Amino acid sequence: MSKPRALVVLVPLLPALLLTACGTEGGQGSGSGAGTVSPDLPLTGTHWTVDEVTVDGSTSDAPGDARVAFGKDGRVTGSGGCNTFNATVAVKGDTLTASPGPMTEIACSEDRMRFEKQLVKAFSGELKGTLENDTLTLTSPDGRNVLALTAERPAPLRGTAWKVESLLSGQTASSLPAGSEGKARIVLGEDGKVTGNLGCNNFSATARTDATTLTVEGPAATTRMMCTGPQMKLETKLYELLDGPLTYRVDHRTLTLTDASGEGLTATAEPAGRA
Repeated sequence: MSKPRALVVLVPLLPALLLTACGTEGGQGSGSGAGTVSPDLPLTGTHWTVDEVTVDGSTSDAPGDARVAFGKDGRVTGSGGCNTFNATVAVKGDTLTASPGPMTEIACSEDRMRFEKQLVKAFSGELKGTLENDTLTLTSPDGRNVLALTAERPAPLRGTAWKVESLLSGQTASSLPAGSEGKARIVLGEDGKVTGNLGCNNFSATARTDATTLTVEGPAATTRMMCTGPQMKLETKLYELLDGPLTYRVDHRTLTLTDASGEGLTATAEPAGRA
């Protein structure tokens, strides 16, 4: 095709192409008239605690550690209070389409297991999102399934109870020794003290921090209880780790501590004021 003919064909189409591009930016919504646009729900990079879940009209309160986080590229991670799950979402205007993915299979109490099933069911398929200030409500088309969430604030380094979740060795994360889970905690006080539990015994010491480094100064004082083998194994590991400078990083509500050799731990912020 010759250049003159190409120009004659393209020029009349240019306004239509521009209108189409403008009309689809941010997602097509259900506006009140032609040319109105409903922007996509701004969920990427947000973190939410689950308040309650309604399935088939029946509502259940969420445990304090149930949460949902929206990452990049439509990836979602969450917890029902015991097990963690993954999902993918596609957002168009105020409509979110969720596709549940793998979920861990840790044995929990019957109440927790029941709630987790309800959470996954409510967070499935097409959902209409309503975002008002710090609250997000996701509702199924028939209105029988509803997920109510509240924005989760980042945890500060100091004043937060950090529950130890895993041990690090270089790029590898490993679970805590079986039978030692759930007790080890670290709290950095505003007064420069670091206290908590190493898996068996309580401890206290003085800690100094700068922009990236936490240094426990002097040996930590501990109680002298004897515990199970796994608990003592974890305690020995954590006691050795805290004896020296550590690089720290806080990612929303996850704390990572590592020494110069790459040994370390990850810990999560415990929820405050929730059951």
